[in-house]
Amino acid sequence: IAEFAAVVNERTENIGARRLHTIMEKVLDEISFEAPDRRGLDLKVDAAYVRDKLADVVKDQDLSRYIL
Repeated sequence: IAEFAAVVNERTENIGARRLHTIMEKVLDEISFEAPDRRGLDLKVDAAYVRDKLADVVKDQDLSRYIL
């Protein structure tokens, strides 16, 4: 996750740890929203899950500008 934040920081304005915070929010957004319905179920957030959730942000420089 930190590597994704660093890549976006390099391509756009470097806002340091604030970028990491918003990247974490993007990765966990769907999980947080669905949490009440998934009570008692295990969820694995691995590298593949993170890559899937952040692929569009890292590929699209215009979109990455909006990830504060």
